[in-house]
Amino acid sequence: MLKLENINLAADLLAARYVKAETVEVTFAREAGELISLEGPNRYQTGDALITGSTGSRWSVSRERFDPKYAPLAPLNAGEDGRYKARPLPVLARQIHEPFTAARSAGGDVLIGNAGDWLLEYAPGDYGIATAARFAQVYRKVV
Repeated sequence: MLKLENINLAADLLAARYVKAETVEVTFAREAGELISLEGPNRYQTGDALITGSTGSRWSVSRERFDPKYAPLAPLNAGEDGRYKARPLPVLARQIHEPFTAARSAGGDVLIGNAGDWLLEYAPGDYGIATAARFAQVYRKVV
């Protein structure tokens, strides 16, 4: 299995910019815990966003990262449980053609990708993985 370390998709010629077009269901954690996504463990703290995507995938996002990335759908107010829309913020992504692992963040949870899954870099040191089917459904290439 390919172990990805010191990832920098900005310097990767096979990576490109994409934006997410998705509405998600969100609850905010009442206490610290862990959820298991398709790609591996997601530890979270009180107040972090626990997200269910349009394809049924689940993951957590720290509150400090959530607010700039998602907007509540009216009549919802920010910070309330309910439906949120991803803001059209570009991320770097590259499809990986063999099974791989990547740390979600420096010293964070280790995610596991299958051949054909996409590695996402939200910001330096902040990563995720999307299955090929999910990626095709919710991400659009920035032209």
